[in-house]
Amino acid sequence: MTEKSNKDLKQDVVRLQELIGSAFTRTGSLVAYADGGAMSSEKLQKTLEQTADEFERATLDLRRLCERSSPGVGGFARRTMVSPTEVIGSVETFGLGNSWLHMRLNTLLPHCRYQTPGWLSDTIRRLLDDYEAAGNELPQFERAMLVIDEHSDIDGRHIYDSDNKGWKAVSNAIKGRLIPDDDQYTLSIALLSRRSTENVCHIALLDLRDASDFFAGHSGYYAAGDIYNGRWP
Repeated sequence: MTEKSNKDLKQDVVRLQELIGSAFTRTGSLVAYADGGAMSSEKLQKTLEQTADEFERATLDLRRLCERSSPGVGGFARRTMVSPTEVIGSVETFGLGNSWLHMRLNTLLPHCRYQTPGWLSDTIRRLLDDYEAAGNELPQFERAMLVIDEHSDIDGRHIYDSDNKGWKAVSNAIKGRLIPDDDQYTLSIALLSRRSTENVCHIALLDLRDASDFFAGHSGYYAAGDIYNGRWP
């Protein structure tokens, strides 16, 4: 590592420490509330989102630090030892003619009334990058149906409220890459949910003309089981 690289790494690590320190400090308000402190529901929501935002920004900085500074396997620069997307989720094609795209996030969508979930857009981008890097071709759609399907056992989610920025980050992440735009004439959106102990989020993108086939499969018309499990008639 050159002297300049070492200096850049030191600066990056110092910034990372500052972000993590700030995130940890914000948890103090939550600890006080958990110990019986007073806080309005709006203040609690905002504090939770701000705390998550601090940790998420630290995570994104750490991701960038890995890409810039990790020597990777065999000493090749800009390659991480382990892809974070192996933990985050997966991407595959499925459905009619294997022409639909399925992304699985191994977590639930965030509640974000006040903060934009930068980690979610970044995660989707990285999942798509890894999929292409493995030699796969991403489908392109002129008019598409986007299905966001949460499988959760948490009561009172309200994740699809109109003022929640969480699910809207999904369409923003695919705009210009899988679809030309996310306006109402280009992209139709279906927000679904199912009771499940998995606590994951499935994202499907397909040609709008195939919507009836998707929902027939989703309802179990073609075959019993989960439409996302890889089996299709």
